Amino acid sequence: METLTRVETVLDWQAAAFAAGPTETADRERAEAGVRAAYAEAGLAAPEEIVWVPSPAYGAFAAALIGGHREKLAEAGLREYLEPVLALLDPAAAGASVRDAVRTRPWERARTEISEELGPERWARAWAESGGRLWGPVNDLVSRVRQAVGDLAADDFATSSLLRAATLDAVLGQHDAPFLSLADTRGRLGGALAALAEVARAAGWWWPYERIAIVSERPRELHRDEPGRLHRGDGPALAYGDGFALHAWRGMPLPAGFIASLTDLSPERIRNEANAEQRRVMLEIYGYDRYLAESGAHPAHRDSTGVLWRIDLPGDEPIAMVEVVNSTPEPDGTYRTYYLRVPPGTRTARQGVAWTFGVDARDYKPEKET
Repeated sequence: METLTRVETVLDWQAAAFAAGPTETADRERAEAGVRAAYAEAGLAAPEEIVWVPSPAYGAFAAALIGGHREKLAEAGLREYLEPVLALLDPAAAGASVRDAVRTRPWERARTEISEELGPERWARAWAESGGRLWGPVNDLVSRVRQAVGDLAADDFATSSLLRAATLDAVLGQHDAPFLSLADTRGRLGGALAALAEVARAAGWWWPYERIAIVSERPRELHRDEPGRLHRGDGPALAYGDGFALHAWRGMPLPAGFIASLTDLSPERIRNEANAEQRRVMLEIYGYDRYLAESGAHPAHRDSTGVLWRIDLPGDEPIAMVEVVNSTPEPDGTYRTYYLRVPPGTRTARQGVAWTFGVDARDYKPEKET
């Protein structure tokens, strides 16, 4: 089958999407040149000023201020965010948003051109081979950031919605990588898209206005697990230079300090945790095998393939696991025991082991187990 994209190009854009670290002078110069080029491609005069902010959170506050919501933000008790932004720019001097001219229209033209070139079937394949590979983890990250920006307003629903709406006015910079990777692999990264790509390779989200462009730095730290989910056990999984951060365990959002609070974990504390998602994190950190041993659990089923265990949890679906012994000995002659998570509806050990191999229990007949 014909390959419609270049893997190396997709990997380059994946690296750009998840780039993190202090913003270097060269990065700022490259991003600012890209911003000016994007304005020029849109037929606009270059912004009179390019203002750098340390995170999308501060960018959203700047956008909300420019939108005339200063009083609302102050009433919500968010002065700690307002004052640094007001020290950087005069909201009244920004002018109207030019995002449609700078990003939306060029993207629409490029999508139309690529779609007409490929046709529906080949378009779908080209997307799956390029931007589709990045879309899931990148979109998840974008959604998490937007939610966290809104959460800065705590229980003030109106202000929270206002801040999240302000993030929608941004050009996503490095997080525009999925579509830019498609355009790049199809040889369409010229003109306006080339300018947007320059910013994406050097900066985070940015907000274009008639006279001012607000550009966010990339995160200082970004930690993900092998499947690409936000994950870190000893600090924030995503952290910006101003302290704006996301905490997560295998993609699951967590409160700041939650992992650090788990030094006194016990089966009783795990059972008493009301939040089901946080309880699952506790179980994983504590160790399923240890929990089984210390909680007095009893096996639900046993056969020649292993042992099926079920952990019943209040207010949550049960956790089912199969205990299996590796038939290949370790260098010291011992045999390692593994606990494999299986669907909660699993009824037999054989059914659980078969599920881990992606087959039905009736078809699971290994000549030799390894």
